[in-house]
Amino acid sequence: MDHNKQKKYLIQEGMIIPPLIDLQIMTVDGKICKAKYDKYKQINRFLELIDDSIKDETNLNIIDFGCGKSYLTFILYYYLVYIRNIKCNIVGLDLKEDVIDNCNRIANKYEYKNLKFYKGDVAQYCAQNKVDMIITLHACDTATDYALYHAIKSKCKYIFSVPCCQHEINSQLSSNYLHMINKFGILKERFSSMLTDAIRANILQYYGYKTQLLEFVDFENSPKNILIRAVLSNNFNKTAKEEIDSLILQTGVEQTLYKLCFNE
Repeated sequence: MDHNKQKKYLIQEGMIIPPLIDLQIMTVDGKICKAKYDKYKQINRFLELIDDSIKDETNLNIIDFGCGKSYLTFILYYYLVYIRNIKCNIVGLDLKEDVIDNCNRIANKYEYKNLKFYKGDVAQYCAQNKVDMIITLHACDTATDYALYHAIKSKCKYIFSVPCCQHEINSQLSSNYLHMINKFGILKERFSSMLTDAIRANILQYYGYKTQLLEFVDFENSPKNILIRAVLSNNFNKTAKEEIDSLILQTGVEQTLYKLCFNE
């Protein structure tokens, strides 16, 4: 019987949550649509990773860089404000004006007064207030690096990043001793992703973040399933810089977050 126990999710079936109904993940009576059950699990996984980190927070200022259609952003706002009773301000940033207009329309529809969306480039963004949490979900290529750099420089307490499309290092891998990997496109792509995220994670550790690389969704649902979770601890790992330098020297690559942090 223990094997048949249903997992207890933060967003439970039977709750009436308007964004999930509009996304056709949930029916009007709170039942999860069978075809969207994987999406439902992904949403809960995302919330669990955040909930586990924020503990006793009562007030959070959050930026979602590269917010896109903001499915998870709307759910996060609902969870923090209406379930956790946290005073919360969320800003979503994206380059697509039509996407931003639509997100603002939906936020107004739900009367989410402290959820705002703006058109803007993550590399140029300057926050008006102290930022407690930065989220990047599938921000493409080096956009993730600029978001992480922004978090580091502003001493942001929480970082949740799901990287995507690590083209930068992929295009540079030409070392002779990597030929066995480079000649197979799928291996080169995955190795590039691992190398990119290893550099990012170690840089975060260098700057005092307790950093984990976690499985976000099942690999069968998406190969882009690594989430970087970093919580500022001020436990600086100064040896990480030497290790990163050695790795970059051996592979002969340049990496944007490294250049932003150390080549100023």
